[in-house]
Amino acid sequence: MSARPGRILIVDDNRMNQLLLGRGLEQQGHTVAFAADGREALERLRGEEFDLMLLDVLMPVVDGYQVLAELKGEPHLRDIPVIMTSSLDELDSVVKCVEMGAEDYLTKPINPILLKARITASLEKKRLRDQQRELISTFATKEVADDLLASGFSLGGKHVVASAMFCDIRSFTTIAEARDPAETIELLNDYYTLMMDAIGRNGGIVNQMVGDGLMAMFGAPLPRDDHRQAAVLAARQMIELIHLFNEEQAARDKVQIRIGIGIASGTVVAGYTGTTHRATYTCVGDTVNVAARLESHTKDLQRPILIDDHTRRGLDDAIVVEAHGELSLKGRARPVEVYSVHVDAVVTESVWTSARAAGEEPAPPQGS
Repeated sequence: MSARPGRILIVDDNRMNQLLLGRGLEQQGHTVAFAADGREALERLRGEEFDLMLLDVLMPVVDGYQVLAELKGEPHLRDIPVIMTSSLDELDSVVKCVEMGAEDYLTKPINPILLKARITASLEKKRLRDQQRELISTFATKEVADDLLASGFSLGGKHVVASAMFCDIRSFTTIAEARDPAETIELLNDYYTLMMDAIGRNGGIVNQMVGDGLMAMFGAPLPRDDHRQAAVLAARQMIELIHLFNEEQAARDKVQIRIGIGIASGTVVAGYTGTTHRATYTCVGDTVNVAARLESHTKDLQRPILIDDHTRRGLDDAIVVEAHGELSLKGRARPVEVYSVHVDAVVTESVWTSARAAGEEPAPPQGS
C-alpha cells in the first residue's frame, strides 16, 4: 500500500538530516516543510496545515518531548500524527514518546523502507480520523463534535449552568395544511437556516428539531460565562431575520410567519442520552421545562421573546426588558418571574402583520 501524498513537517536541528529526509519524501510525492527546533515547529503548526510531523527528540530551545506536551494540550493539533526520530535507542525514550501521543518512533540512521511504511500507516490513520470528524460534524454541531472527539462518547450527564431556548412557528399546522408538501418543506428549511445562523453566531447549539420547533442551548457543551446575554442576542437576531424574511415573502406573494421564543437560565443536566447504538446530546431539568413553557406563553402575552428572571440578571443595560409579573407553572412549586425582551417597533409590528396574514387576529401588545 502506498501513501496518499501528504504535507509533512520535518523538525530537526541538523540541516543535513532535514535535506536528506526531505528529498526522499518529495520523491514519494509528499510536500515537505522544515523547522530547526520545537518552537519553530509549533509556530508553523499553529499557522499552517500539516498531515504529519517527523520530530527529532533532542533539540535546542524546545525539544521533542516539550512539543508533544504542547500538542496534547491543543485540541486542533493533537490529531496530527507524529513520528519521533532520534539517535536515542533507549526503551524509556520510546515508551515516554508513545505515552505522550507519538504515533511511532524511529532511530537514526533511519531505514527508508521502514520510514515509508510508517508514514503510509500514519497518513492512513489520519485520513480515517478526518473522515470520522467530518461524519460526526455532519450529524452534530461543531461544539458537540469537538466534545465527542476530545472526550469520547459515553452515556451519562453532568450538571452545567446554561441557558435553554425554545422556538417555534405560530399556527404552523394551519400554514402547512394550506400548502403542498414541497412548499412546506422549503419554508421549514428557510426557517431553520435563518434560526441556526443566528443561534450559531452567538455561540449556541441547536440540539433538537421537531417539526417547526427547535431547542437550543447556550453554555453547553462548552461553558461560557455570558450564556444569558448570548441567548437573548440570538433571540433578537432571530426576530430580525424573520422580519427580513417576511418582507421577501410578501414581495413574492408567499406566506409570512411569526415565531415565539422562550429562554430560561440555570442548572441543567447535560449529556448523551439514548443507547450505545443511537444517542443524542441534550439537556434536561427544570430550566429546560421553564424555557419551553415561556415559549408557549408568548402566545398569551403576545410578545415574541419571553425570559425568566435568572436570564434577565445576566443581561447588560443595552437590552431593554418589560416585567409581566409571575407565571405559575404546572408541577412547579414556585412561580416564574416573566419578562419580555424589547425588539424594534417596526419588527414588532411586522410580527403582528404576519400573524394577521396567516389568518390570526391577535390584539397588538400594549405600548407598541
